[in-house]
Amino acid sequence: MIAIRTATPDDVPLILDLVRELALYEREPDAVVATEAMLHDALFARRVAESLIAELDGRPVGFALFFHNFSTWTGKPGIYLEDLYVTPDARGAGAGKALLRHLAGIALDRDCGRFEWAVLDWNTPAIDFYRAMGAQAMEEWTVQRVTGDALVALAGR
Repeated sequence: MIAIRTATPDDVPLILDLVRELALYEREPDAVVATEAMLHDALFARRVAESLIAELDGRPVGFALFFHNFSTWTGKPGIYLEDLYVTPDARGAGAGKALLRHLAGIALDRDCGRFEWAVLDWNTPAIDFYRAMGAQAMEEWTVQRVTGDALVALAGR
């Protein structure tokens, strides 16, 4: 049986392990620079993000990490799903679907106007899964990102 629960501070090492597994799956195994301290600070001290844990028969098998954004067009907050990951051995057991449904419920409970996320264009299994769950691609939109030295330069520092 799949159960979804809110992450606790004790889950931080698990979350970081799952983030690293996700990075490996997404072909970026060396990209994770987050530490347990950084995740703890973000999730439980500053509370800029939240996380859910999916369990299969009491064993953690996945997570979702999300935060609120805001739409000026709807005048409402939204939920942005930063990461969704289910371990390979648990895929197909319903954990991903349960996480998405739980997040959709949170969005409704918090009167959000949107629930959105990005997916790598080569990740066909995920894209097919999201389409089956009712998600639509925002074909006209592309993600823009500024990081590292470019972020420092943009800030004029």
